[in-house]
Amino acid sequence: MKIIIAGCGKVGYALAQQLNDEGHEITLIDNSVERLQPALSNLDLQGVVGNASSFLTLQEAGITQADLLIAVTNQDEINLISCLIAKKASKCRTIARVRNPEYSREINYLKYCMDISMIINPEFAAASEIAQLIQIPDAMEIDSFAKGKVDLLRVAISENSPLHNMKVQEFSRKFNHEVLICILVHNHQVCIPDGNTVLMAGDTISVVLPREKINGFYRMSKLSSIREIHDVMIAGGGMISYYLAQALMRSGIQVKIIERNRERCDFLSDALPKAVVIHSDATDHDLLLEEGISKTDAFVSLTTVDEENIFLSLYANKVSSHCKKITKINRLAIDEIISSLPIGSIISPKNITTEYILQYVRSQNNSYGSNVEALYRLMDNQVEALEFHVKESSAVTDIPFLNLNLKKNLLICCIVRGNRIITPSGRDFIQKDDIVIVVTTHKGLQDISDILNTSAK
Repeated sequence: MKIIIAGCGKVGYALAQQLNDEGHEITLIDNSVERLQPALSNLDLQGVVGNASSFLTLQEAGITQADLLIAVTNQDEINLISCLIAKKASKCRTIARVRNPEYSREINYLKYCMDISMIINPEFAAASEIAQLIQIPDAMEIDSFAKGKVDLLRVAISENSPLHNMKVQEFSRKFNHEVLICILVHNHQVCIPDGNTVLMAGDTISVVLPREKINGFYRMSKLSSIREIHDVMIAGGGMISYYLAQALMRSGIQVKIIERNRERCDFLSDALPKAVVIHSDATDHDLLLEEGISKTDAFVSLTTVDEENIFLSLYANKVSSHCKKITKINRLAIDEIISSLPIGSIISPKNITTEYILQYVRSQNNSYGSNVEALYRLMDNQVEALEFHVKESSAVTDIPFLNLNLKKNLLICCIVRGNRIITPSGRDFIQKDDIVIVVTTHKGLQDISDILNTSAK
């Protein structure tokens, strides 16, 4: 596909890098030569210096031949206008990043009027993921498939868990083959386990299971260590905090926000009258103790500084080992370094935005009519979990998995067939209209047929 990306900030660069790796023809637009230069030096793509909301700039970037425009500049209005101009100038599809809450309330109207294929609000998406983590407090990470019917949970194995020293095949029998381990992290090494793999205390596992089986899974595995969450303390009062507080309070959870900017505190107090808003610096440990950090059920670090969020979560872990910790980190380099620190779940708005857009691009680039409905990049992008909607028969349908030459390091985790949720065995097979969930270390799968090993003789 010929793709134009407007905006070469963190998200724009990450998208350009990933889409370039997947073989798309990329042109980047930015009004700053300094921001464009690293991408032009490191990636095989074209660059245009200029205003993305200018028709002449879009024309220079090749808008009349483009298949897709992705507008992710730091200004909502430029993103929307560039999408509008693109639709008038060509038949390309458009994606816009829109962050202003006022626009967010009108997303469906804007999409309809401007014929925009996708509008994404990174802060709202991040807040939704955090709210989900708080609803299932023992999960380190949660990704949902098949419209919420199936979840992929990442959990840690403790020494007192019966899973310690258990083989994966024994695990499957224990849970009547309804819960499937699809990713294992042992001593910082990531793998897709087989039946003979032995689980150990200190490992983290990602399991696929129907949503209604989650409570039973925690009871039987004895992995539950965090009590139900009734109150949450949030450090930082930005847009993620605003959206998160709204979602939590709708669920009856008490919210306390600590924000150092007085004007922002005034806004939050007016917009969230049921929340407790404190005008102070969240890095003040005495203040945190005074406000009850040692007793809170969950602590969420959402300041604008990654290092500050890390230290706050470390402090929360020191004074309260039982509380749920969630830490916002935007810089991938830091994410890789601190993955083993006790700072709980890590949330990256940049990565969430990139995942949503990559999911859309792959859904438009399939060859056999099996759309990518969901895409999650896991374990520092070493693993991908994908949901395919199989709309047409192909080389992988109606053939038992035992007879398919599947790629190594790839696991068919789940099949959703109507109202049935199937944990597949070798005798199961894919049918037309199935939802199929795949976990693999192979990057860039775009169609369900990509699960086959076509290089074998």
